[in-house]
Formats: sequence, structure tokens, C-alpha cells
Amino acid sequence: MDSMPSLNMPIDEEEDIEMPLPEGIVHSPLSFEDAQISIVNLSKSYRTDDSETVAIQDFTLDIKKGELISIIGPSGCGKTTVLRMIAGLMPPTSGKILIDGRECTGPGPDRGMVFQDFALFPWRSVIQNVEFSLEVAGVPKEERRQRAERYLDAVGLLEFKDHRIHELSGGMKQRVGIARALVNKPDVVLMDEPFGALDAQTRNIMQVELLKVLAKTDQTIIFVTHSVDEAVFLSDRIVILTKRPAKIKEALEIQWPHPRDRASADFTYLRKRILKQLEKENVLD
Repeated sequence: MDSMPSLNMPIDEEEDIEMPLPEGIVHSPLSFEDAQISIVNLSKSYRTDDSETVAIQDFTLDIKKGELISIIGPSGCGKTTVLRMIAGLMPPTSGKILIDGRECTGPGPDRGMVFQDFALFPWRSVIQNVEFSLEVAGVPKEERRQRAERYLDAVGLLEFKDHRIHELSGGMKQRVGIARALVNKPDVVLMDEPFGALDAQTRNIMQVELLKVLAKTDQTIIFVTHSVDEAVFLSDRIVILTKRPAKIKEALEIQWPHPRDRASADFTYLRKRILKQLEKENVLD
């Protein structure tokens, strides 16, 4: 197992948010020439008869092919709104999203989504849930069965393929959701708090399992989470948002290898640094 770089600096409760970055962590640019996804001046507002709420404002970010990027921020700041706009489920008020140079105007097979609440069909078996989108797309029965079995095997559920959803644990249900998102071979997988409903132990296990699955693909993952620990453990980059209207406060590239040691001084220090950033945004005013 590769070790993470050493960081010999005290963690003082009185430190301000300008804590230095540890070795292996660098500030990331927001734009790249070889971006797979380009989010340009994105804004989203909600209007009622007598008021307007600005959820996202001037959000610009490029995402590279094959990276796992986490978006974290204060509760209610608009993280899921960004994800839903990338998915094509919600139009932006202004700005645009380009995927491989094409403007995103709606959902498409190049994007798959994993939800926090599983969103599985209880009347279908495990493998029938995974096959569903292939069935809708008209994929022949034999091919869709083979593809579904391949991805169920990847998430460790092949032996449960004929079980009903109510027979599965929460972690198993979420693995079905991941297999269902991956079976279409989307270029981009969007994950909205996928492990948020799980207990802490299962959540940690699922994070490790996700990394094992993703190590076999070159898919791009955009991961929304409230857990700083989860973001540091999983991510190639972490994007930290401000409170609403959400803008990018900081983007960090994590150059540490996997697997990462949650108990190391480096991991603990980075987690604390990010938490201090978020605590300032969470102040009620």
C-alpha cells in the first residue's frame, strides 16, 4: 500500500481558514484545454410572483475525462441543482454546459445518474432493474442480460441477480443503483449523495467498493456529498462552494494515491482545513 506524504504541523483549534495546503494537495485551475465537460457562467434562479431566489451564480468549471470530482458546500447551496443541470433534468437560467463540445439541452445516454434514495423498481428483480434502461433502448434480450450480469458481478451482486429489492440491504440496493447507472456505459456518471442514507460502516465499505469498480473504467464521476471525509477519501479534485447563491470558493487537486488512510495526520489535517472553509459559509446571517 502506498503511503501518503507526511505533514508535520500542529492542528490548532484557533487556526484560521488560511491553513497552508499539505504536500500533495494543490490549488486546481477551473479551466483546461482538454476538458470533457465545460460549465460556462452557469446561473440558476427560481422566480415566484413577488420574489426571485438565485441558487447558482456565475459557476464556471471544466472537468477532465476520467476524473472523480466531488462538489461539497453548505446545505441548500445548490450542489444537487448543478448536478441536475449537467444531467439535463433542469435548464439553467443563463450560461451553458458543454459535453465533448456539444451543448447539453436535455438528458442523454452519455450521462448516468445514481440517486440517494436508490429509485429502484420493487416489482422487478435485481437484474431486471439493471436491465431496465437497456430494455427501453431496445437492446436485444441476450445482450442486455450479459451486460447486466457483467456489471452486477463488478459490484459483487451477481449471486443476488434474481432477488427482489425488498430482500436487499441498503448497501446492496445502492450497488444495484450503481450497476444500473454503469450498464449503459455512459461517459459521465452523476452521483447525488449516493451513500448518504447508509450507516457509517456501510458507507465506508461502499466508498472502497466504488473505487474498485471505477478502477476498471475511464468514466468521469461527478460526486455530490455533504461528507468532507468522503470527498477526501474518493476524489481527484474537490470543488468547495459558497453559501447561496453558490459560487466556487476553492478547488483542490488531491494527488495522493489510493487507498487513502483516513487516520493519517495528512488526511485529518486536510479534512479540518476544508471543514473550516465550510463553517464560515454555514454561518447564519
